[in-house]
Amino acid sequence: MSFNKLNTEGVMLFEQPFARVPYENYRKVFRTSQKNIEKELGAVQNVANDLAKKDYGSDADATVKAIDGMIARVEGLKRKLSDMQESAGTPTLNVMRERLQHLATVEDTESSTAPEFTRWADVRLDRWLVDWCLRNGKEKTARMIAAQNGIEKLVDIDLFSDIRRIEDALNRKSCTEALAWCSENKAALRKLKNTLEFDLRLQEYIELARARKTVEAIAYSKKHLLPWNDTHHHQIVQAAALLCYPPTTSCGPYKRLYDPGRWTTLIQSFRLAIYHLSTLPTEPLLHLAMYAGLASLKLPACYGHETRNVDCPTCNPDLGQLAKEVPFSHHVNSTIVCRLTGRIMDEDNMPMAFENGQVYSKEALEEMAARNDGFVTDPRDAEEHCSFSKLRKVFIS
Repeated sequence: MSFNKLNTEGVMLFEQPFARVPYENYRKVFRTSQKNIEKELGAVQNVANDLAKKDYGSDADATVKAIDGMIARVEGLKRKLSDMQESAGTPTLNVMRERLQHLATVEDTESSTAPEFTRWADVRLDRWLVDWCLRNGKEKTARMIAAQNGIEKLVDIDLFSDIRRIEDALNRKSCTEALAWCSENKAALRKLKNTLEFDLRLQEYIELARARKTVEAIAYSKKHLLPWNDTHHHQIVQAAALLCYPPTTSCGPYKRLYDPGRWTTLIQSFRLAIYHLSTLPTEPLLHLAMYAGLASLKLPACYGHETRNVDCPTCNPDLGQLAKEVPFSHHVNSTIVCRLTGRIMDEDNMPMAFENGQVYSKEALEEMAARNDGFVTDPRDAEEHCSFSKLRKVFIS
C-alpha cells in the first residue's frame, strides 16, 4: 500500500458546505418559481372554471376580456420565471456545476503528491482564506483574494454579504431584514424547529413596550405573538406583563427582557440559523483544518521550555495557543525528533545518549564532534563533556 495514496473520504469531509450552499440557493429559486406558478395558474384556472359555467352568448365582450386577462397572466408569469432564471437560476446552476467539477478533480486523483492535487490544494487554501476573511468582516480583502485567483464561483461572498447586511440591521436594532429572511426560509426553519422568528417578534414587542406604546404593543402581540401560543405560552404571558413595568424596573424577569444585550443574542441566533441551513460550520474552515493538523502533532513536550522543537508547529507560541483547544495526539508508533536539528531519529540517524541521560541525534553530535576535535558537550549541561566514542547508542522498543 502506498503512503502517498490520497485519502479522498478524508478530503471530502470538509467539502459538504462547499457543494451544499449553491444547492440551497437553487432550492430557494425553485420554491419561489413554484409559488408564482401556483398563484398565477390558480387564478387562471378559477377564471376558466367561471367561464365554463357561463353562457358565452350572453356577454361575449366580457368573455373575451376574461380570456385576454388569462393570456396576460400567463405571459406575465412567463416573463417573471424567465427573469428569475436569468438573474438567479442560471448563475446558481453555473456555480454548482463549477464546484462539482472542482471536487471531481479529487476523485480522479490517486496520489497526494500528484501535481493536479497540489494545484487543487492551493485553490482550497485560497477558498479557506476567503472564508476566514468573510467571517471576520474583511469582505474587501475576501473579494480581492477571490478576484486575483479567479475563484469567485468557488466562494460564498454573496451569502456572507447577506449575513453581514442582516447583522448590521440587528446592530441598528431593526428586525425587518431578519424577519424577511425568516419569511423566505419559513419551511426550513419550521422543519428544524427553530424559534428565531418568534424571538425577533418578541424583541419588536419589547421595543414597543420600552417606548411605552401600549396600544401598539397590544395590537402587535395579538397579530404576531399569539400564533405562537401553543409553543411559547409562558413567554407570551410574561411579555404581556411587561407593559406594567417601565424599562428602569429592577424586577428580575422583566429587567432581563429589557436588557439591550438581547440584541447580541439575536445576532448569534440568526448566525447559527443561517449557518445550519447552509450546513456551514460555526468555525472558519481554516481553523478546523488547523485543529485537525495540530491534534495530530500535539504532545506534552510541546509545552515544555526545554522540550520544544523549532520545526514543530505546535511548539510555535502562536499556533500553540490554538492547539490548546485540541486533545493530545495518540501515536501507536512514536517518532523521535532531535531537539538540536529537528530531524527524525531512526536507524540511519540513531539516538545517542550522554551519561546524564540526555539524548540527541547521531548526526547532530557528529557535527559537534567534528568541530571540537572529537569531543561533544551536552547543550543543556555544560559539565557533561566527553569524547564522541563514549556516547551510548539508544534502541527504542
